[in-house]
Amino acid sequence: MIGKLTGKILEKNPPEVLLEVGGIGYEVLCPMSSFYEMGNDNNISLHTHLTVKEDSHTLYGFISKDEKTLFRELIRVNGIGPKVALAILSHLNIASLMNAVAMEDDALLAKTPGIGKKTAQKLIVELKDRLEKLELSNVNHQKITASNANPNTQKASQALQALGFKVKEADRMLNAINDDSLSTEELIRQALQNK
Repeated sequence: MIGKLTGKILEKNPPEVLLEVGGIGYEVLCPMSSFYEMGNDNNISLHTHLTVKEDSHTLYGFISKDEKTLFRELIRVNGIGPKVALAILSHLNIASLMNAVAMEDDALLAKTPGIGKKTAQKLIVELKDRLEKLELSNVNHQKITASNANPNTQKASQALQALGFKVKEADRMLNAINDDSLSTEELIRQALQNK
């Protein structure tokens, strides 16, 4: 199994990266979140997952080990294949996904292309217990899930999305706010200032 690749990016064609490692070019499929983190770097390391089928060997790559861990949890869910798992991780960041499952927010999960309401509910049922026990290397991801202390955060996120912000942008803006006593309106105001 190929677990990690470090090399030079030859081509970026989302969701695919052509990565040269030791003179060999690997085609690696990555979620959009990994593309955003790559920036303009030419040399990168990707944590990889190899899927072997009778007609193909496909490499999936992730900038963070936590994303790879979540990807593996997603593909364990019956009916969720690697492409759908990649779409979920492209649509939601780690904290958003963990919070959506913890708070049973099937509407947010169903916004992912290829995921309907029933599949979103199935994801929540199958992942809820597993994600609570999951040990992630980034403490921030763990902390956000363990206690999304302010119940108004979800409403504020939905309001920001209604204003045209993407899910990841809205969550990033709200995660920068440390005060758990703010109302929905105050959260939105501060999030817009953090933009």
